Amino acid sequence: MGGGAGDPDAVVIGSGPNGLVAGCVLARAGLDVLVVEAHSSRAGGAVGSETATRPGFVHDVGAAFFPWAALSPAFRSLPLAEHGLRWRRASFESCHPAPDGSYACIARDHDRTVAHFGSSEDGERWRSIAGWYGKIEPDLIDLLLRTFPAVGPAARLGPLHLARLAAVFLASGRALAERWFTTTAARRVLPGLALHTDVGPEDRFGAALGFMLGMTATTGGYAVPEGGAQSITRALVGCLQARGGRLRLGARVSRVVVRRGHAHAVRLADGEEIAARAILADTDVAGLLLDLVGSDHLPARVAGFMRHYPRGWGTLKVDWALDGPVPWSAEPARETAVVHAGDSVDDLARFTAQVRSGALPDRPYLVIGQQSLVDPTRAPPGYHTLWAYTRVPPVVEGGWAAHAEKLGDRIDARIEGLAPGFRARVLARRVVSPDQLHATDANLVGGDLGGGSNAWNRQLLFRPLFPYFRYRMPIEGLYLCSSYAHPGAGVHGMCGYNAAQRVLKDLT
Repeated sequence: MGGGAGDPDAVVIGSGPNGLVAGCVLARAGLDVLVVEAHSSRAGGAVGSETATRPGFVHDVGAAFFPWAALSPAFRSLPLAEHGLRWRRASFESCHPAPDGSYACIARDHDRTVAHFGSSEDGERWRSIAGWYGKIEPDLIDLLLRTFPAVGPAARLGPLHLARLAAVFLASGRALAERWFTTTAARRVLPGLALHTDVGPEDRFGAALGFMLGMTATTGGYAVPEGGAQSITRALVGCLQARGGRLRLGARVSRVVVRRGHAHAVRLADGEEIAARAILADTDVAGLLLDLVGSDHLPARVAGFMRHYPRGWGTLKVDWALDGPVPWSAEPARETAVVHAGDSVDDLARFTAQVRSGALPDRPYLVIGQQSLVDPTRAPPGYHTLWAYTRVPPVVEGGWAAHAEKLGDRIDARIEGLAPGFRARVLARRVVSPDQLHATDANLVGGDLGGGSNAWNRQLLFRPLFPYFRYRMPIEGLYLCSSYAHPGAGVHGMCGYNAAQRVLKDLT
């Protein structure tokens, strides 16, 4: 991998999935594309895998389950299977157990969900909602993921479906759950899913994210890439190179060179300059504009906003090597891709309040991944990996070095409460704090996985900042293609896909 003679048509800064998708789209259109990546040994950013606990145990660096795998227009447009990507799926997509023995599960098979969703009445209600969603999913995904505003998909959905969606999206997670379901187990599902980002159960207009994560579990499912998340990156790199695109590792960009108001080139840390007709950044937007471009090239309003850019919560992640599967008390959890620990909507609301106050949660909400249940390449025969994260303040008093392992112990204890005997199966544990996540990937500022806050007022035309929601930045020839752009968080590649389409329109 490396640069060739002459300057490319487009330079992509960063090789996360959005950057690689953008590179693939541009290269497919005939442009000479160069993707530059600061990491010296691998592409992918947070979408990667590594041996982190013991030899033979493969752990995902960041993202580990991919509801958009079969649904994203970006991924569907690329021949990822031709470059080795294979998806694996569990019997259940998500399980939400509690210490009292209650649980609710989501499966792609609606009959299976009905049998395991708190009560038969709540299960049938779920079937009805999921059935409706399945009929509108293609147009709804286009509405939500394509460049905003996506007028065509909205027109195809029609006023009745749009009105029903509005009733969902305008609710809080708690209000929607209490409107639809009667059991505590069923009610904690959608608000629990929303806490994948920084959206709490009582947040205004907070129901949309949990709804979409719950519904996509019934269609695309929470797929696992065989061999680890790095397999997604390898397939994207393969697509890029098959179309003539190039990737340079160990190429850290220190500056976007601006001349006469136009992004002219990128300057690497070693002083090399690479000129291009278009520069796309799969980066943190504030880092791009303040550090790589410089505030002297920006409107004062933009520079001021970027200095106080609204971040999402931090993340603390844990990897385990186990000598057997987790002995969950709730039997369906033993066949589930992702297990969520949150006892009730009140428990989730309490957790949200603690994190927002800057406190470490005493009963951390957990997203727990069991990749090795469906992908035996993740661990030696008979052994298993486990992956989990909780949301935390980005910074804590005394620093993370003083607190990370203690919070790891609380996480162990919470899993033990749901799976007695879990701790006896732990061979090794690694705790990764927010500052360590940030050091791994500069886009994960303070351990924020979501490209900034995912609150309702940080979406659509406000992402990252009006009027720059259509990927063009304040500097001509510079485009944002990371999760800091619409449609935001999630490994779907659509930020890169949409940005590349904008570049192609501008260059022709």
